[in-house]
Amino acid sequence: MSKTAIVLGATGATGYEVLKFLLADSRYEKVKLFSRTPITTIIHPKIEEHIIDMFDLEKENEAFTANEVYCCIGTTKAKTPNTETYYKIDFGIPVAAAKLAKKNNIPAFLVISAIGANKNSSVFYTRTKGEMEEAVLDLAIPKTHILQPSLIVADRKESRLVENLASGFMWLINPLLFGNATKYKSIKATTIAKAMVWLANNPYPENIVTSDKIGEIGKGT
Repeated sequence: MSKTAIVLGATGATGYEVLKFLLADSRYEKVKLFSRTPITTIIHPKIEEHIIDMFDLEKENEAFTANEVYCCIGTTKAKTPNTETYYKIDFGIPVAAAKLAKKNNIPAFLVISAIGANKNSSVFYTRTKGEMEEAVLDLAIPKTHILQPSLIVADRKESRLVENLASGFMWLINPLLFGNATKYKSIKATTIAKAMVWLANNPYPENIVTSDKIGEIGKGT
């Protein structure tokens, strides 16, 4: 059966890779994109774009129908220093998407979180991710996978000096991380995207998928 997928955050590094994999996959006949800006680098007959106010995602109930949702929404402290706006992006949008998926009986919901996410953390950014994870899991969508990548390595349109420096540093120490520390290795956006599509189409026992497991799945597909 040909499937329809929804992608939120397709203009971002990982969401863009997810989109490319879905467009190349014969199992999918339509990919619905919900974003605030259009995709300008890909023209494809499978794409159905919905340019919206992402903070009002709840209004898109009628169009928000699919077999799977890939939520790749996220920001950074540097890009969004205002904590209220940051919370609306990293908590509000994924949870709103999950609620729509639940309401419309979409059986699969995959969302990108971050390593170290913890609702009880004293650090605002990791606490926000942890609270988002809890809210998504509470909805009990049948096939829910929350991916917790470490530092994501990707070719980005905008310059991110701190991330570029961190990526260079991680390239040096990645070979030194093994055992329980493997999950702290930096990971490519392409690897995460491959893992997301694989998880959506295959049985996997865990809701939370740590960065080391993402790497294993993404490199093995």
